[in-house]
Amino acid sequence: MKVARLIPSHQADLLNITLRLLLNLSFDRDIRAQIVRIGLLPKLVDLIDDENQRLICLCLLYHLSMDDRTKGYFTYTKCNQNLMKLIIDCKEERTEPEVIALAINLALNPGCAEQLLEYKHSKGLKLLMKRAYKYKDSLIIKMIKNISSHASPDIKSQFISYVGPLGETLITEKDEVFLTEVVGTLANLTMPDIDYQALMDEYGLVEWIKSKLKPNSADTELTLNVVVLVGTLCADDACAEVLAKSDIIQILIDLLHAQQEDDEIVLQICYVFYQLCFHKSTRNVIIKKTEAPAYLIDLMQDKNKEVRRVCDMTLEIISECDNDWAGRIKHARFRNHNQTWLETIEGQQVSYEDDEPSPTGNVEPYVFDPMSFGDQDDYQDQFGYNEGDGRESPDMNHWNSINSGGDMDIDREPYTYMRDDYMGMDIDAANFTQGQRTAR
Repeated sequence: MKVARLIPSHQADLLNITLRLLLNLSFDRDIRAQIVRIGLLPKLVDLIDDENQRLICLCLLYHLSMDDRTKGYFTYTKCNQNLMKLIIDCKEERTEPEVIALAINLALNPGCAEQLLEYKHSKGLKLLMKRAYKYKDSLIIKMIKNISSHASPDIKSQFISYVGPLGETLITEKDEVFLTEVVGTLANLTMPDIDYQALMDEYGLVEWIKSKLKPNSADTELTLNVVVLVGTLCADDACAEVLAKSDIIQILIDLLHAQQEDDEIVLQICYVFYQLCFHKSTRNVIIKKTEAPAYLIDLMQDKNKEVRRVCDMTLEIISECDNDWAGRIKHARFRNHNQTWLETIEGQQVSYEDDEPSPTGNVEPYVFDPMSFGDQDDYQDQFGYNEGDGRESPDMNHWNSINSGGDMDIDREPYTYMRDDYMGMDIDAANFTQGQRTAR
C-alpha cells in the first residue's frame, strides 16, 4: 500500500487527505487487515496527540477495532492509555463520541481491558465509575460493562467494592439506558466471594426483578440483562431457592412464550432453568410444580444450536431425577431423531386404509435406508451423551451508597458483600457465554 509512505507527513494537508482516503478504504475488511499488517496501527495511534488529525484518526481506529483479531494489536500501542486520558480529563459533560466508541470496542478485548484499568497506577476503574455516576453517562457505564465481561480474576476482583453501589442503582435509577448497562455489569460479576443473598435482601431485588420481567415490555435489552442477572444469582444455592419460591419460574415461562422469536432471551431463560435444576434445593420445584420441562422438550428442535445444547443438558438432569419426565423426554428424543421415518410410515398407513384399490404395476416397494436418517452414533454426538460430560455448566464467556445525581463516594470504605462460605455456589455454571445468535 503506497499511501503508507505518507504517514506521518510534515505537510498537514497532505496527511489529512491521506487519512481520509484510508478511512474511506477501511470500510473494506481486507483493507483493514492490510492496514494493520503493514504496520500503520502504531503510527495512527501516535497521531491522536495531533489535534488537527485526532478526529479522523479516531474514526479510522474505530473501524480497525471492529475486527476481533485486530483488537489485540492495540495492546502493543499506547492507544488505551491515550483513550483513558481523553475520557478522564475531558472538561465537558459528555466525552467525544469517537473516543468513547473506540474505548467501548477495545474494552471487549481482555488485554485492552487490563490496560484501561491500569491507568494512573490501577485507578482506571475508580475514575471511570466516578465520572459515569457524576454525569450519568450511559456510554462510560457500557464501557465498564464490557470490561466486567472478562473472566480474568484480576479484572473481576476490582469490581467487588462496587457491588453495593451497583445494587443500589437498580432500585434508584430512573434512566433506563443507564440502568440497562448497570444490570449488565452486575450480571457479569460471577465471583465466589460475593454474598448474593445479602445483596438481594438489602435491596429487595426479588420484587424488583419480577417488576422488570414483563412479557410485553418494549425494552427487550433491559429484559435480557435482567434474565442474565437472574441466571447469575441462581448460581448461588440460597439465592436460587429464594427465587424459585417467588414464582419467578412461571414469570420466565410467560416471558419465554411472549419472546419466543428472540433467540438470546430464549437461551438465557433456558440457562436459568438449567441452574435451577442443577441445585437440589430447587430441582423439585421446577420439575414437580411447573411446566418448564415441557417447554424445554419443545425447544429440543430449536434452530439455534446453543438453545438445543442447554435444553439437552437440563433435560438430562430432569431425566435422572424424575421417572415420569424421563419417559416423556425419551419418547420426544426418539421421535425427533426419527421424525422423517415416522412421518413416512404414518403416511403409508393412511394409504393402506384408503378404500380405493392400490395401484399395481411398476411400483417399487418401500425400502428403509438407514443412511438417510443417521446412525445411533450420530444421535449420541448430536446430544453429547458421551461418557465424561457429566453435568457441567456451559462455559460463560455472556456485584457505599450513591448520592443521587452526584459524585459517588468512592474513597470511603465500602461494604463489599464478601461471603464467609461459598462452597455451595456453582461458579463454573455461572460462566456462561452468549453465543452467536441466529434468527429463528
